[in-house]
Amino acid sequence: MTPNTTFTIPITSEESGERIDALLARALPNLSRCAAQRLLEAGAARLFSGEIPHKNYRARAGDTLFVTLPSISECALLPEDIALDIVYEDADVAAVNKPRGMVVHPAPGHPDGTLVNALLHHCGASLAGVGGEKRPGIVHRIDKDTSGLLLAAKNDFAHRALSAQLKAHNLSRVYEAVVVGNLREDRGVVDAPIGRDPRERKKMAVTEFHSRPAVTHWEVLARYPGYTHIRCRLETGRTHQIRVHMAHIGHPLLGDTVYGRKKPELGIEGQCLHAKELTFTHPRTGEAVHLTTQLPGYFEEALERLKKL
Repeated sequence: MTPNTTFTIPITSEESGERIDALLARALPNLSRCAAQRLLEAGAARLFSGEIPHKNYRARAGDTLFVTLPSISECALLPEDIALDIVYEDADVAAVNKPRGMVVHPAPGHPDGTLVNALLHHCGASLAGVGGEKRPGIVHRIDKDTSGLLLAAKNDFAHRALSAQLKAHNLSRVYEAVVVGNLREDRGVVDAPIGRDPRERKKMAVTEFHSRPAVTHWEVLARYPGYTHIRCRLETGRTHQIRVHMAHIGHPLLGDTVYGRKKPELGIEGQCLHAKELTFTHPRTGEAVHLTTQLPGYFEEALERLKKL
């Protein structure tokens, strides 16, 4: 069992008046709004005053919310019959087009309904234990509100080979995103180390504090008034890398209320970010496999809104 985890969430003036369940879901990336409501109903959150807020409670500036996430069992992973968009699959590998809003693996506050639960149902018992009990088969992760391609290994042989490619930066991942503001150049590189934000531990930041090298290559696809549609290629794969790097250069992702503007804009909730292309060397055949997906509906709708500005 993993121990209970307690988070301290200060409420800012910008968040004043916001529903507490929405604020909680945004502050904890692996927590859905429904899961946040369940926690509130269970009394797992309290204010500095000692008050236990209802899910409809409106946040007050200057207050602090304390949230205790219950422990989860790393072995209690159950298959769930959840539909998956399988882009590629054979005896060794499965590539999934993950929808926005789906958590990749169980975590405190979100023990089920994840991609891992769906993969266990789809692939059968053989997947259990591959690459570790908590994240069977998972080679790399994408955030809950990021859509797109994610690679899973169906046996330990494939998992070791693909993990080695990821570590050697030989597994190519290309994303599309919409950022706030107009980038001056048509392309560029952000080479800045990423580590835990020393002031807010649930966030990442460009920092020298226990950081690791991080490199993001970007290029402009289209420009709109106040926004830019870009393509990003990851040279490294740090947590929240694109979100952190683009915010670092003054162009946070549209809809990213963690690293950008604190309230949703243009009707977009959650970062406008899609893992569009994935290229890897097949662990058994040695051949290059290149996968691509269409932009999802929410992304296309965002572009249509931008065209009307």
